[in-house]
Amino acid sequence: MSVPQNLKYTKTHEWVKVHENRATVGITDFAQHEITDIVHAELPEIHKQVTKGQPVAIIESVKSAFDIYAPLSGKIIELNSAVLEKPELINQSPYENGYLFSIEFTNVEELNDLVDADSYKKLI
Repeated sequence: MSVPQNLKYTKTHEWVKVHENRATVGITDFAQHEITDIVHAELPEIHKQVTKGQPVAIIESVKSAFDIYAPLSGKIIELNSAVLEKPELINQSPYENGYLFSIEFTNVEELNDLVDADSYKKLI
């Protein structure tokens, strides 16, 4: 299982790459292995306000649908439209081409609730 050191993680298996007040979000390699063959992604709308811990997207596989939770509160500022057309990118490249969206976050304190790679490895 790949768990990049330069990312932060949630206990619900989302990864977060922080740059200033922006966070790019996807699901972890562990999560995509558990979900298996992803066939559909439903992403939030651009400019939608999201709240940490609330469902913001849905990933569907051949076996079920899974909620994706906002790791931080803020506004959706970018979507990865490539995963809408080719959802299998999430399986093939969860940390690069298969990212889901970016948030302009509003509460820096919420970053403290994310875990580092070593802590995430213990979780899984």
